[in-house]
Amino acid sequence: MKNNTVNHNTWQSATRVVRAGLPEKAPGTPYLPGPVFAAPFHAPGDPATSPFTYGRFDNPTWAAYERALGELEGGTALLFPSGMAASAAVLSTLLPAGSTLIMPTESYYTTRVLATQEFSGAFVAAHGVKVVQAPTTGTALRDAIRAHAAAGVAMVWLESPTNPGLDVCDIAALCEEAHAAGAIVVVDNTTATPLLQQPLALGADVCVVSDTKAMTGHADLVLGHVAVRDAAHAEVLRVWRTRLGVIPGPMEAWLAHRSLGTLHVRMAQQNRNALAVATMLQAHSRVTDVRYPGLPSDPSHEIASRQMQGFGGVVSFTLPSAAAVERFFAASALVYEATSFGGLHTSAERRARWGGDIVAEGFVRMSLGLEDTNDLLADIAAALEAI
Repeated sequence: MKNNTVNHNTWQSATRVVRAGLPEKAPGTPYLPGPVFAAPFHAPGDPATSPFTYGRFDNPTWAAYERALGELEGGTALLFPSGMAASAAVLSTLLPAGSTLIMPTESYYTTRVLATQEFSGAFVAAHGVKVVQAPTTGTALRDAIRAHAAAGVAMVWLESPTNPGLDVCDIAALCEEAHAAGAIVVVDNTTATPLLQQPLALGADVCVVSDTKAMTGHADLVLGHVAVRDAAHAEVLRVWRTRLGVIPGPMEAWLAHRSLGTLHVRMAQQNRNALAVATMLQAHSRVTDVRYPGLPSDPSHEIASRQMQGFGGVVSFTLPSAAAVERFFAASALVYEATSFGGLHTSAERRARWGGDIVAEGFVRMSLGLEDTNDLLADIAAALEAI
């Protein structure tokens, strides 16, 4: 049976991940063609008749990975050179001047900085965006939407689960509230990835992901993408990317596409390790405030169980002090002290060292890798004894 006769929507998620964005079968060709390095392409006559003309406009390697992402997201995807570039593209193009943006207090710190300092600060005072922040949990976001609906809300920015606190919001319910107020909804889906959560299917208009994390999963790339339901939004974002030259490299795009095929395998082991480690941490006398949506006792578990197909590989918890965290890292043989998350190797960091997040000095965000579960449990337990 030829590929173009297959209904891809009937495939299970693992099959869709492995086959996403691959070209039609042709004798003598690779499954995934190598990266195309080119600035100009042959483009005689009317440029509109050439699929590729210039490297700032488009590239076959980006296009293949974008097709793959679109298949998984359920919309049109555009690739950017980092997750923050993707976020900046959305805020720059889909947030009108003089409008109101509602976003979580606990959303990713640099996104909050971008919104509050670049879009509503003195640097671009002419843009005049009003930023309203509210906690992710409870009814605060819903109440903020309702409170500002009469004055006009242009965009509601959600993040679920949040980074680093792992709070979860009801995306579908908040989309209904936001759309009733005339706002579009953007969801930062970095922690979950489209494998575990599909914000567009839940009602969101835009999905933003840092592919640097679990999407590529090898801790060696910096990329991001935006997925949208509305073709008009896609075109605005594409024009912005082209004019500003905020473009990814073909090698990075190809490596990301190559890595995508193992996303389901990587996430399955990370989910197993995260649940096992969170369960152990929850029972340890020196650990407090363990958060993982996969724990039945977690305050986010009920909502996460309804809208996610897995709970991810990130766990957060608190040790008694910053010094205790440092002793924990020094005693562990398997936990790298590093920022970011979603990679093959287990890593963690004391988030308060950066500032910006409202967390305790001993707060730890841990990203579980692909190591053997029992080895991780033994190593982490021994490291905890050392504090």
